[in-house]
Amino acid sequence: MKFVDEFRDGRLAQTIARAIAAEATPDRRYAFMEFCGGHTHAISRYGVADLLPPQVRMIHGPGCPVCVLPIGRIDQAIHLALQRGVILCTYGDTLRVPASDGLSLLKAKARGADIRMVYSAADALALAQAEPQREVVFFAIGFETTTPPTALVLQQARRLDLRNFSVLCCHVLTPSAIGNILESPEVRELGTVPIDGFVGPAHVSTVIGSRPYEHFAEEYRKPVVIAGFEPLDVMQAILMLVRQVNDGRCEVENEFSRAVCRDGNLKAQQRVSEVFELRKSFEWRGLGVVPYSALRIREAYAEWDAERRYVLDYRGVPDHKACECGAILRGVKKPTDCKLFATVCTPENPMGSCMVSSEGGCAAHYTYGRHRERAA
Repeated sequence: MKFVDEFRDGRLAQTIARAIAAEATPDRRYAFMEFCGGHTHAISRYGVADLLPPQVRMIHGPGCPVCVLPIGRIDQAIHLALQRGVILCTYGDTLRVPASDGLSLLKAKARGADIRMVYSAADALALAQAEPQREVVFFAIGFETTTPPTALVLQQARRLDLRNFSVLCCHVLTPSAIGNILESPEVRELGTVPIDGFVGPAHVSTVIGSRPYEHFAEEYRKPVVIAGFEPLDVMQAILMLVRQVNDGRCEVENEFSRAVCRDGNLKAQQRVSEVFELRKSFEWRGLGVVPYSALRIREAYAEWDAERRYVLDYRGVPDHKACECGAILRGVKKPTDCKLFATVCTPENPMGSCMVSSEGGCAAHYTYGRHRERAA
């Protein structure tokens, strides 16, 4: 396929791998975190880790919006569907995330709740127009990539005066999470690992640009290379990070220049700014409560804010005691360090959020990485 196969060329991958091996200093260790779940999936699917020299380690970060969604937020959505009788719309992966009392949105649907999978926020808006006698709530999750479409449907709902539509907003912000990983005492108490640099998100950066990462490079002395999701993108980014570390540089570089610029998508940013404002705090699964790391709906759109309309209170809920998703999201542990991995916890029966989405560290390793253990 044109413009895709070029980034999956095995011979070029071997060439980049040889360059990484040649330039990575043998007596030092390099630890790079790929923040985005799309990169985690690509690394596992295409065997990128197998091509790296032993001194270069990739750490899977918390960059999957499904993986970082806390139980308490899913409980809110289940409450709306089961107790308040709304039509709840959300993305497919969200349906299977474990919640309280052994429930998930999918299991709540089996109990009679009207929960529907949609492919976009616009699908939920269209459903509210088609069924004016029902209350329709869109359970909005995701990083900066999916936030502009949610902003757009809220603007459309206000323009149409569509009173049976509202949004349960759980949009979170990538830069805040990176900062929390680097400096939060709470996260460090739970365990952390040395990080020499970051592979920056791809789709997120098409919206926010490369500028927001510049203060990480300057303040925390950590290089960032924004990379696309294809295997050669990731490998080239790793090579660029190795070179920065060797040179003592801490800069933001853009490997994904075919889609990302420094300022990002200004029109999308304007839409988001008009509709959303920062929350003072928001709980992330695996990271705890992170200040100013999520968005809420502005007062001007309060009539379409499900939290206000249904007077929802948030209550944090601890994860399953045996589940290691929190440590896996921070790179402290590998999926195989969890006692539940590939036994009671599988993609068909996930016990933790990392096994739900195909971009989660556990699901990616379950699908593509277990051959390494068998070979060993």
